[in-house]
Amino acid sequence: MPTPMPTPDDPALDEPHTTVDALVQLSFLIQGELARIAADHDLSLIQVRLLGILRDRRPGMLELARHLDLDKSSMTGLVTRAEKRGLVRRERSPHDGRGVLVTLTPAGTTLVNTCAQQVQARIAILATPLTTREGDQLRLLATKLLTAHGEGLLPSAG
Repeated sequence: MPTPMPTPDDPALDEPHTTVDALVQLSFLIQGELARIAADHDLSLIQVRLLGILRDRRPGMLELARHLDLDKSSMTGLVTRAEKRGLVRRERSPHDGRGVLVTLTPAGTTLVNTCAQQVQARIAILATPLTTREGDQLRLLATKLLTAHGEGLLPSAG
């Protein structure tokens, strides 16, 4: 007897069939949550990423561009828009007179902390089906992938 064709409302259609499917679907889910948090604060997703990077460092424009995978003109526009909102400021680099560092303002720090709390809460909700052990395993596996990527152990897709 042939296997019945799944219907559009069959939950099995959404079930990932490979590790790639699972990671991509999880990425979409998390990116959706981040986009909603960004929209709640009249920010774009890239602006949230910018603020997140600035939480614990004062990078130069080139370092920021590398983190965000943006070209110089796009980076300048992004920082200028955040500056106009009073979220960041540019400072001269103490090590290089021509260099510019980007740092959060007090308003930017308040906003990034608020967004971080909301991200923590929403992602924690997504993880509620996991046991403590499963959550630990997921964190360890994600850390392993991120570390390998950061150390250049994974081939670049670009």
